[in-house]
Amino acid sequence: MPRRGKVIYPSYFDSRLSRGEGRRVPKALSLRGPTLQEIVNALKSLSISFEVERDKARPSRWYKFEGRVLVHYDGRKEELLRLLAGEMVRQRIEVLGRSGKGN
Repeated sequence: MPRRGKVIYPSYFDSRLSRGEGRRVPKALSLRGPTLQEIVNALKSLSISFEVERDKARPSRWYKFEGRVLVHYDGRKEELLRLLAGEMVRQRIEVLGRSGKGN
């Protein structure tokens, strides 16, 4: 049976959640309301292969269909999450800088 990859949910990066509620990255690397599309953009930027499953919910948040990404990455999941988080923060700052909006 082939491995499906590492499962990544947007809530892993949500600054509004505590670690106990499901955030998996440090506050400094988290975002307010991260989206599935932001994860996809970061993965494309990092040239990491993935598959998107838009109609999936995280088991602990079964009522919220935020989607998930199956990532094909050989390293540790923690390493992948920090790499993704850093890229997502960088991209969001870039977008905010272009639009002239601040936090």
